[in-house]
Amino acid sequence: MRHFTRLAEGVDTGPLLAELDAEPDLWLADTSRQRKVRCQRHTRNIFLRSPRKPLPPGAKNANDVHESRVTRAAAKFPRALAFCEAVAGERGAALGRATLVALLPGSRVYPHVDAGAYYRVRDRLHLVLRSAGGSPLSAGEETVVMREGELWVFDNKVRHWARNPSEEPRVHLIFDLLPPAGGGYYARGTDRSGGRLASRQPPQPP
Repeated sequence: MRHFTRLAEGVDTGPLLAELDAEPDLWLADTSRQRKVRCQRHTRNIFLRSPRKPLPPGAKNANDVHESRVTRAAAKFPRALAFCEAVAGERGAALGRATLVALLPGSRVYPHVDAGAYYRVRDRLHLVLRSAGGSPLSAGEETVVMREGELWVFDNKVRHWARNPSEEPRVHLIFDLLPPAGGGYYARGTDRSGGRLASRQPPQPP
């Protein structure tokens, strides 16, 4: 496949789900993403790492902001944040933003491209925490169904969209990695220091 790579399966998501189930009110603590980003209007989000504010000079919006910060909510989800950090460490990458995302039953994330300097040089990963029947995600001309306990990376620089055909919320841990020079899967473009990040064909999943 051109736009998807499965990195792992059989991940023990129980500890992460226990954290989520202990803090149900946090799903509505910050509704900015579903209110301001139209394609995400059917989601609920808990931000663990978010863009650093105020925006630096010259940044049009958060899509051009490379720096991220740990949120207050992250203190409630140490295992989720530790998972992201461990994956980053294994790959010699720098952890960027991280968000717990629930897609509402019978709804969708509408087609869009993650544009901007931040996304261009990073890979986006999805760990499926809760998904009855699997999570259909499309990018370009391809569609995969991600299953609970699977970790995927995909090319969010192409047009992509998602569906939740089930009657239960679909919950993913979504996070971004800045790979080392010449590494990564779908990162491309210019890094923060002005150097080039070489793109390459994604390796075969383990």
